[in-house]
Parts: sequence; structure tokens; C-alpha cells
Amino acid sequence: MTWLRWVLLALVAGLFGLFAWQLSQPKDEFVHSAMIGEPIPAFELPAAVADRPGLSSVNLADGQPKLLNIFASWCVPCRAEAPQLAQLEASGANIVAVAIRDRPEDVAAFLEAYGNPFSRIGKDDISAVQLSIGSSGVPETFVIDGQGVIRYQHIGDIRDNDIPKLLEELRKAGA
Repeated sequence: MTWLRWVLLALVAGLFGLFAWQLSQPKDEFVHSAMIGEPIPAFELPAAVADRPGLSSVNLADGQPKLLNIFASWCVPCRAEAPQLAQLEASGANIVAVAIRDRPEDVAAFLEAYGNPFSRIGKDDISAVQLSIGSSGVPETFVIDGQGVIRYQHIGDIRDNDIPKLLEELRKAGA
């Protein structure tokens, strides 16, 4: 029985060692999207609000890199990232958006309350465009180069410390 105790003790010590090693490894918080490097799928969305045109894949391949923000009026983190989107626009970023499963009056009220940094806003009632570009939630932001190729994906709300990275990715995309 003594040898069995030593084997169990060695297994437990090995498991603790494995856990300690895993916890000591640097954390990779970057989500490696399968869509990075891929052209944005063809789509055409009607306008989500009256004062901004809709959005199509052709608009994303017009030679100018853009930020594509996926948002919704019912999304609490989307409210939190509104000041950062305004900062990105003030820094020269051309930001377009897709409003997910939203009513025009709710989108208009959201933009009135939190600002409108978007040059175009498409209305995606069934999340078809959202899912086709590899987005599974709101908010998410993509860097699209001037040829309509997805270069970077930011998942979650944009925080102050994310702004330099997004501007850098936009610059790398040709801005």
C-alpha cells in the first residue's frame, strides 16, 4: 500500500505543477478571427436612420480604410464606447456601422443621446451581415482596408486604451 500512496502523491504533485505552469503563462487576449485577411462578404443594407445612408460591401471597398462598428441601441456596452468612437472620429477615422436587430426610432434615440460618429449606418434585422463577418455579439469593431478586406477585429466595447491600437491598425490598413 505504501507504493500506491507514493504514486497518488506523485500524480497530485504533477497536477499542481501543471496548474502552476499554466497559470504562469502569459495571457493572450487577442481573438484570432478566421475572417482576418478575408474580403468582406457582399451585402447591401438599407439605412437604419433617416439622416445617414445605408451600408453595402461596395462602400467598404472604395479605396479608403474604415472602422466598421457593430452596435445596437439596446446594448449597454455600446453606450459605454460612444465617447471612444467620438474620439476615433475626431482623430480622422471614417466609421461606418451596422445596427443589429433594432428599430429606426430606437437607433435615432440612441444616436441623439450618445452621439453619431458614423458616416453610414446599415440596418441588419436578422444579423445576416453580422454573422457573415464573424461577429457574434455587440459591440464589435472591424478595421476594413480600402479593398474591403478585414484586417483587424476588436471584440467588446472600445475603451480608452484601445484607441491607439485601433488607430494603428487603421493606419496599417492604409489610412
